[in-house]
This record gives sequence, C-alpha cells and structure tokens, in this order.
Amino acid sequence: MAACTAFAELSDWPKSRGTGRGRGLPWDTLKRSRWGPYSSTSSLTSTMSSAATQDPAETPEERHFLSTEEAAALERELLEDYRFGRQQLVELCGHASAVAVTKVFPLPALSRKQRMVLVVCGPEQNGAVGLVCARHLRMFEYEPTIFYPTRSLDPLHRDLTTQCEKMDIPFLSYLPTEVQLINDAYGLVVDAVLGPGVEPCEVGGPCTRALATLKLLSIPLVSLDIPSGWDAETGSNAEDGLRPDVLVSLAAPKLCAGRFSGRHHFVAGRFVPDDVRRKFALRLPGYMGTDCVAAL
Repeated sequence: MAACTAFAELSDWPKSRGTGRGRGLPWDTLKRSRWGPYSSTSSLTSTMSSAATQDPAETPEERHFLSTEEAAALERELLEDYRFGRQQLVELCGHASAVAVTKVFPLPALSRKQRMVLVVCGPEQNGAVGLVCARHLRMFEYEPTIFYPTRSLDPLHRDLTTQCEKMDIPFLSYLPTEVQLINDAYGLVVDAVLGPGVEPCEVGGPCTRALATLKLLSIPLVSLDIPSGWDAETGSNAEDGLRPDVLVSLAAPKLCAGRFSGRHHFVAGRFVPDDVRRKFALRLPGYMGTDCVAAL
C-alpha cells in the first residue's frame, strides 16, 4: 500500500500543552470468522435455534456477555441472514464508538488540548473500526490523529484510510517511546489495535511496541470492543495489560468485559435486531431517544 501522505513528524508535535489527567471487542476474529470467512459454529447455531423455539418457561436466563463462539455466530447471523454488509457493520461500530467518546468527553467541556485524540489502529477489523471512529470524531469537531503502523492491504482498510487522508486527518509516521510527549500532546487515546482472537505477535513489532507505550500513558484510554491484548473470554492479561478508562463493546459485551474496572462501559449494539437478541438470549440495555450507544 502506498505510504500515507499526511504523516506527522515528531518535530510537528505540540511542545507545551500541559499534562493529561491520570487514568485508572469478538469483533476482531473477522479475518477468520467475522465479516469474512467463518469458522464452523453450526452446532452452536443449532443449539441456539433450539433455544429460540423453547417454551417461554424454559428460555435460558438472559445474559450480558457473549463467548467468542457466540459472538461469531451472532455476526454470521447479521451477515448471512440479515444481509448486513461488512463495510456497513464497520461503519455502524465506528460511528457508535465516536459517539461514546462524545458522551464521556463532551466537546464544550474540553480545552483545545483535550480535543486532540490519538487513534491507534491495527491491521485487523478493530483497526478498520478505529479509522471510522477517527473520521466521525473529525466530523464532530474533535482533532484526531491516527497512528496506523501496520497497514492492511484489504480494500476496505485502504478505502477508509483514503477517506481520513482526504479529510486532512494527520497520520503519525512513528509513535514516540517517550510517553510524556504523548501525554502532553493529546487529551485521550483510542485503542483500536487488537480485537478478540488476535495476539500481539500476529500483527508485528510496531503494534506490539505501541501497546507497550499505551500501558504507560497517564491520559484517558478508550478501548474498542476489548482492551487490546486481553483474552476475549478469560480476560487474561487484564492485570498487566491495558487498563482503559472507557470500554465500548461492539454489538454486545464479550466475556472478558466482566473484568473491566474502568469508569465507563458502553455497548454499541442498537443495530442488533430484536429477533437476534432473543435468539442469543442477549440482554441489551435500553437506548435513550435516538442514541446508538447505551451505558452499562
């Protein structure tokens, strides 16, 4: 892929902006099982179909969290039965992620420095959601910058990158290892590096090094779907990995969200049809007015 023409160099970073405040989703199996070729979940889907036709008295207790297999089956339901498109789902999730940011960090309450948002994207589907999130943040009059070190050759990623470039969203050519430079330059960071089922070793050294830097930041961190590096089911690495202030679960919370201890947890799942919600015995929160996210 051609290199981005809007890379920002370290010399372009703000020199004195003050310091940020201290800080305290499986959607990324897509190349494997979501928004692309799917692994077999026929037995799971069959079981859930049976559950959907049970007598109401036998309906399983509704739950908040989905396993990796359940989330993959739900995604396949949206793609194959409801004919959602891959780009459509990425757009819905990215827009909702940006809206969640505005709920916690409303623009009128922010200083100019706090409006500066660093969006760190990986090469898998969470990275695509991050690119959409950055574009919508720009539309909402925030000032996003993107760090996207390992570019995907997927046409969707390339299109989303072009959209951001055309909207004059700057791309960093590298992420400084000196953490205070990032703390001083930005008001918050969006983690869109890894999603469920993707290990740091699978996406290359630049993303791994970026995660090591994100762990040391003192400004607020927003993770999309799951905190990058966490196991989607057990939440392993939760203690030693990223500890976001805000988690935005895509479609529905994954099991690891039970270990999230940050300040704000949102679900971006208003697009999930009621029949799908019932089929998967999924209890989603009520959405206010026309909101596309809801607080848990």
